[in-house]
Amino acid sequence: MSSKIGIIIGREYLERVRKKSFIITTLLMPLFMLAMMVAPALIMQFSKSDLRTIAVIDRTGFIAPQLESDEETLFVPMASVELDSALAMTELSGVVYIAEGVADGTAPVKYYSNGPSSMSLEHSLSTQIDQIIENQRLKAYNIDNLNEIMNKVKSDVRIQNIRNDSDGEATQSSTMLSYGLGVVLTFLLYMCLLLYGQMVMTSIIEEKNNRVLEIVVSSVSPTRLMLGKIFGICLVAVSQIVIWGVLIAAMSAFLLPALLPEEVAGEMAALNAGQLDLAQSTIDTDLLQAISLLGNVSYILSLFGMLILFLVGGFLLYSAIYAAIGSAVDNIQDAGQLQSFIIFPVVIGIIFGMTAASDPTSSLSFWTSLIPFTSPMVMMARIPSGIPGWEIVLSLVLLYLTFFAMVWIAAKIYRVGIFMYGKKPTIKDLIRWTRYK
Repeated sequence: MSSKIGIIIGREYLERVRKKSFIITTLLMPLFMLAMMVAPALIMQFSKSDLRTIAVIDRTGFIAPQLESDEETLFVPMASVELDSALAMTELSGVVYIAEGVADGTAPVKYYSNGPSSMSLEHSLSTQIDQIIENQRLKAYNIDNLNEIMNKVKSDVRIQNIRNDSDGEATQSSTMLSYGLGVVLTFLLYMCLLLYGQMVMTSIIEEKNNRVLEIVVSSVSPTRLMLGKIFGICLVAVSQIVIWGVLIAAMSAFLLPALLPEEVAGEMAALNAGQLDLAQSTIDTDLLQAISLLGNVSYILSLFGMLILFLVGGFLLYSAIYAAIGSAVDNIQDAGQLQSFIIFPVVIGIIFGMTAASDPTSSLSFWTSLIPFTSPMVMMARIPSGIPGWEIVLSLVLLYLTFFAMVWIAAKIYRVGIFMYGKKPTIKDLIRWTRYK
């Protein structure tokens, strides 16, 4: 009997890995995943917009002269120009109007934009004007050498994230990377569970309609046939994840340094060699730590190892349900209603996974990472942040135990459903089938 299961597994596996769609997605997905992890940080760090010319009409008389322009924004004081006249100047990107009451906090600063507003510009304006007003108020105390004192007390604090593991070892970490990886891995699991789970269901429905199952079950039991299909398609998913892991690790080690700007690549190399203190870096600390960890092959491979364990457990659990649904219906349309029992917990897992990525130590994240129907997504969102090993082990044990229980239930539905035609089963029917001996 085991040889017959092996034949079924081999057929399901080879039928899918030989398809061009499998080969194309296997090769292109690592590039997409790497871009998803790195692009947002790089865009924030290096994006440059066109020069904006902003007119400043300052009724306080002391704010506009102290506003500092940069390579993206040019502030032009226009104290003698009326607001209506400035707004009519089409060559301007916007107009800042500072009323007299701004100095004592009784009036707001008004920014008239001649196009889409910019959050970075508004933040820069708010920060600069706050600082100018604070300095002006300090001058009222007639403190000698005030400017010199203010320059000396200025500070630029950078936070280096170092995780103190339970074994006492200090490990470099990156909050930005942990969140990014958590989100990416959660969505990857979500797509794999639904995509490959639906493959199981679709395959069973097609073979049932073609009366192929009636022939096959004459030589192998329905339960073994179901397990053969599940394990065969599971191997397809695992193969794809393994290839992705190897390709992404290779790209992280060789391709990533070549694609990075020269400044970032140089500082990353110096950081890895222990020749650079993060306090001396000209690049955002969390960004530099994130890129450095992405270049760590062992770190990437360990994440994909965890991904495989939770993918296999989650897939086996959900594919057993998909198999039961596929055997109970005659077409994809009828299966749509029953699929809600699968999609709902997966979507809930995605929602909790997003929460866990931003706050991996919360009670909600902990408990939802132990519930088998949500644990694959939530746990993969927590793992990049570094969590105790016993939590991972407990989550895996509960996940696989639930799979065995679900297979027992699904097998009872499967062995009855594959011989049922022309009637759309209800939930009550499915429950009754599980009671048949």
